[in-house]
Amino acid sequence: MDLDGLLIHYFGTAELAGLDDPALADGSAALLLDFGLEREPGRKFALWALLDAIGRAPFPADAFPDHPELKRAAEDYLSASERLLPDD
Repeated sequence: MDLDGLLIHYFGTAELAGLDDPALADGSAALLLDFGLEREPGRKFALWALLDAIGRAPFPADAFPDHPELKRAAEDYLSASERLLPDD
């Protein structure tokens, strides 16, 4: 999956910084819907990662209850992303 393609598909632009709140909400709602309907594991994980990037991802245990390998991958992703945050 191509990140820019996903952003354009759901938000109409690859630059989220310029979106107003209604456009961000509409794109997020469509993304959440497609995430819930997606059955292919790799695509589902990619949609979840995009949801995480915009602050809308469900917890890994809720997102992947029937796929322990995806749940673990999501937990690892979150752990790695937290290590990238600057210390306060």
